[in-house]
Amino acid sequence: MAALQLVAAIALGYLLGAIPSGVLVGRLRGVDPRDTGSGRTGTTNAIRTMGMRWAALVAALDVGKGIAAVLLGTLVGPEPWAGALAGVAAVAGHVRSVFIGFAGGRGVATGAGVMLILAPLAVALAILDFALVVAATRYVSLGSIIGAITVATVAVVLVAIGWAGPEVAVAGCAIAAIVVVAHADNIERLRDGTERRFGRG
Repeated sequence: MAALQLVAAIALGYLLGAIPSGVLVGRLRGVDPRDTGSGRTGTTNAIRTMGMRWAALVAALDVGKGIAAVLLGTLVGPEPWAGALAGVAAVAGHVRSVFIGFAGGRGVATGAGVMLILAPLAVALAILDFALVVAATRYVSLGSIIGAITVATVAVVLVAIGWAGPEVAVAGCAIAAIVVVAHADNIERLRDGTERRFGRG
């Protein structure tokens, strides 16, 4: 029974994460973020295609998906693993949404929502690192990657010192891995020196 509940929590998390917030908000705005910019459905491309106000709504919805996945997953399955794995599944669903041909965003906002519930300190430090990197380089992608690595690192430390359960480290590391892999094209452009800086073109 517990195994079935865990599977149900993971499936629920994936479906929540797969809700394409950027596409739905884009329809309200009369655009499709997949048609321009990076073609992704997350916040950064929403800024480029819809403007800051609409992008803020996309970000809020994407964070909310992560929060909802953890909370509802915990209700469906045995704690604490059900909530954590449902959260990881939500990030995977956001990146590869079954509703839009397995396209999506890069998982940053949804992952932040998940970790806000599991390890808010990790998110706070990741936001700080993100802001510092973006301020210094104007590369949102690099800031996102560093922020994801910060989340994973802090999550592992929290578990090591006994402030969190092992599921927090597993979720933090899994989410960081998904986010980094989702930035593979950005990493290639960063290496080649062709990555777009925030606020330019």
